[in-house]
Amino acid sequence: MAGRFALMFGLIACGHAANGPGVRALRPACADSQYFNGTACVARGDAAAQLAVGSEALARQEVEQAKAAFDGVEQRGPLDYSTNVKLWEQRGIAAAYIDDEAGATTAFDMLLALDPGHFLSYELSPKATLVFEKVLRQSKQRPPAALDVSWPRGHRVGQPVPIDVEVLADPKQFLARATLFVRTRGETSWRATDLSLPADKHLVLPGVNADKSSALEVYLRAYDPKGNEVLTWADAARPREIALRYDPPRPWYFTWWGVTTLGVGTAAVVATIVYFATRSPPDKIDGGVTVGN
Repeated sequence: MAGRFALMFGLIACGHAANGPGVRALRPACADSQYFNGTACVARGDAAAQLAVGSEALARQEVEQAKAAFDGVEQRGPLDYSTNVKLWEQRGIAAAYIDDEAGATTAFDMLLALDPGHFLSYELSPKATLVFEKVLRQSKQRPPAALDVSWPRGHRVGQPVPIDVEVLADPKQFLARATLFVRTRGETSWRATDLSLPADKHLVLPGVNADKSSALEVYLRAYDPKGNEVLTWADAARPREIALRYDPPRPWYFTWWGVTTLGVGTAAVVATIVYFATRSPPDKIDGGVTVGN
C-alpha cells in the first residue's frame, strides 16, 4: 500500500511541473547607464556628453566644430534612444546651416524613421525648418517602423507564457535585435531575454509561482546592428501586463487518487462490518430443556 501511494504522489508532482523544454532563461536586466554586450552588463560610453558638446557648439553657430563632435558621438556608443534621436536632429540642423541639403535630408530622414512624430522648433533658421518640412512630407508616404508583441489570453499562475514578436514594418532595415524586459507585478527589478529580429518570432517565458492571481509586466527595446536603440514598445514606466489567473488546488478528496483512497477505505469499513455481523453469536439458541423428576 505504501508503495502505491508513493507512486500516486510521484505522478502528481510530475503533472504539476511549472516549466519545460523551450522556456527562456531570464538574465538580470542592465541599469539605464549600462548596456548588454552579449555576455554582461557594461557601462555606456560618454556619447551623451559628446553630443552636448556638439549641441553647444551648434548653438554658437560653430558648425564645423559641432559636426566634428557629432561624428564622434557614435564612436562612444551604443546610443540609448533619446541620444540617438537627438544626434540625428542636430546633424540635420548642422548640415542645413551650411547649405548641405543632401546631408540635412539624410539626417532628417533618419530622425523621422526613429521618431515619426518629431518636430523642430520654429525658432530655428528657415534653412533647417524648410528642409525638415520637406522630408516630413516625404516620410509620411512610408509606414513607420513598428513591432507587435502579443500573447494568448487565459494564462494561469504556474504556466509558461508564450510570446509572439512580429516586425510589422522596417523601412530603414535597422531592426536587428531586441530585448524583452519582464517582471512579476510588485517586483522592483527587471529581468530580460534577448532575441534576433525578425528570426525570433516565438518565445516562452517561465511561469510565475504564486498563491493568488498575478500578472507579468513586459516592455521591449529594439536595436540596430551597432547596438543603438531605435525603437521602444511600451516602457518601464508604462509596461504592458499579462494577466495570470490563480486557480486554488482542488481538495485532495476530489482528486482521482483521493476518490480512490476514500473508496478503498470505505470498502475496508464495509468489509469489517460485514465480517463482524456474520461472525456475531445468534440471538436465539435452538435446543430443549429437560426437567428432572
